[in-house]
Amino acid sequence: MKSILRGVMALTALVSACFITAPAYESLVGPTGVLKYDAEKSYGGYTLFSPMINCKTTYLIDMEGNIVHQWETEYGPGAYAELLPNGNLLRGGALENPPMNFGGAGGIIQEIDWDGNVVWEYRLMTPTEVQHHCFKRMPNGNTLILAWEFKSIDEAIARGRDPNTVPVSLYAMNKRVTGFGVDFVREVNPKGETVWEWHVWDHLGKGPLKFDLNYRLPEAMGDYYPNFDWTHFNTVDYVAETDQILLNSRNFSETYLVNHKTGAIEWRWGNPSAYGQGKAPSWYDNGDQKIFGSHNATPLENGNIQIFDNGSERPEGNRSAVIEVNPKTNEIVWEYSANDSTSFFSYRQGSAQRLPNGNVLVTSTNHGHIFEVTQRKQIVWDYVVPIRNGEPVCTIEDGDMHNMVMNMVHRAYRYGKDYPGLKGRDLSVKGPLAEGCPQFYKVFKVK
Repeated sequence: MKSILRGVMALTALVSACFITAPAYESLVGPTGVLKYDAEKSYGGYTLFSPMINCKTTYLIDMEGNIVHQWETEYGPGAYAELLPNGNLLRGGALENPPMNFGGAGGIIQEIDWDGNVVWEYRLMTPTEVQHHCFKRMPNGNTLILAWEFKSIDEAIARGRDPNTVPVSLYAMNKRVTGFGVDFVREVNPKGETVWEWHVWDHLGKGPLKFDLNYRLPEAMGDYYPNFDWTHFNTVDYVAETDQILLNSRNFSETYLVNHKTGAIEWRWGNPSAYGQGKAPSWYDNGDQKIFGSHNATPLENGNIQIFDNGSERPEGNRSAVIEVNPKTNEIVWEYSANDSTSFFSYRQGSAQRLPNGNVLVTSTNHGHIFEVTQRKQIVWDYVVPIRNGEPVCTIEDGDMHNMVMNMVHRAYRYGKDYPGLKGRDLSVKGPLAEGCPQFYKVFKVK
């Protein structure tokens, strides 16, 4: 009898442990549109986003998910768009046949007025260079542009790359790749003239102020990630108060502050093993690495840096988070991650915008999920993009595309009703993105 009792108790403990350590919220079919809207606690305004798959439209929606304005554009999205203070759209576009066909290649930045007219553009695509991912309009009217430059295998080996780690060639997006795409930043003025550049290639070497050409992601990450798509930056931003350029590397899992005048790296954080310091992660232990596959580092008014930490390939378990780090102390001072990692995880891409009231607008790219969270970690606006593969849908279903669905959005931005770029604009409701869908937020009771 005692042995039976002990067995029952052991089974109960095991079941209890499973419930405690492995919670899960799963949905094979889920609704789109606004799922929750707490008008009192959210930062009211309008949300801008560009669906990434088979869609050339950029949408501006109100808090209830209705279209108030949209831009029809010539090119598919080169990641995202921003609304400038003058009311124009600054948008990346994807040109065909980029010389380096890694994920994120674009090639053109356009400024488009409210009526859809292109008033400025800059193309950066040659046989050896291509714009990718990011851009930023500076206070002086110049534009920072992130790009790749081609470096041959021979050039890399001459600079110290171990030839035993370099494949003869491989394929990225069905295109043969025979050399490295190395990140650089270009600053251009309104006339399109280059006034400043910064190149990773000029900062190769060992130690905390250099990039180690032999630091590589594990081979399991795929063919070109550990090799030719080497550092894979995905952020360029400007810190006006300190005249610094803010950068982020997905592959190195690091964020950097670069002196705009001297080009020196003045701060780096996230993965000390990238420059031979600290404890490297292992297959079950994060080591001293703090972020994994990160995106969208942004400067905050208090001097801190906000980062979208994808948490992908994280040894202690995949999970995404938004973190705020103090660059003076290197301490994480605020973090949001869902209690259940399956509720918030973007394997690639993603962003976070700090709103004027302190809330954070989060874009979980791979599932077209945009939500607003307070500093007390309460979700006050929750939205699933209802554009799948370029078409409006009322639900998102399993099987759309492997581990990501076809309603991806790289970044979304919220603009308050008093934003200068919206002054005097027609913001009347033009209709929903998807007709006839249930409006779930109207029956969801805010707690």
